[in-house]
Amino acid sequence: MEKQYEALTDEELIEKLRAGESGVMDFLLEKYKYLVRKKANAVFLLGGDTDDLVQEGMIGLFKAVRDFDRSQGSFYYFADLCIGRQIYHAIEAASRKKHGPLNSYISLSEDASDTSGVPLAESISWREDNPEQILIERENVEQFLEEIRSNLSPLEQKVLTDYLDGMNYRQIAEKWNKPEKSIDNALQRIKSKVQKLRSCK
Repeated sequence: MEKQYEALTDEELIEKLRAGESGVMDFLLEKYKYLVRKKANAVFLLGGDTDDLVQEGMIGLFKAVRDFDRSQGSFYYFADLCIGRQIYHAIEAASRKKHGPLNSYISLSEDASDTSGVPLAESISWREDNPEQILIERENVEQFLEEIRSNLSPLEQKVLTDYLDGMNYRQIAEKWNKPEKSIDNALQRIKSKVQKLRSCK
């Protein structure tokens, strides 16, 4: 059945889900889990808890599957928005309780568009809809990312790139033939440098 699903577009799969094929939900949740982890990983570097953020992101993905209709265009784009909103709202709630350590959500992902070329607003606060402000914030994120990379070792740069692509510790360790502990240490150093740079802003 999974092989059969792989041959269909997301939009066709959702039509099957509406028609009663409950297995489609599990298939789509698994298919887009990487996107959830990618967003959660970026926010983890700014001080979030990855496991909690992944859970929130999966809730956002579930809502996207449940609520999508073709008038909303690409399912990928809609899912991206729903996942981002869910994670942002979780961060906003946590910030109120913890004096705002993540009171400005920015994604460190470099992706600027989905597979169909539709611009994404990953680096933009969901409360912001001013086009000029969106452009300014996107430029600020890109500049911040460059500053981060200039402060990293060659290994840390590789680890950061893979982590922001949604890879976990084990996958990165296997890719670079390094102990998992070495990758863990590199991520902790990266996180420390990110937060130090943010505190200087």
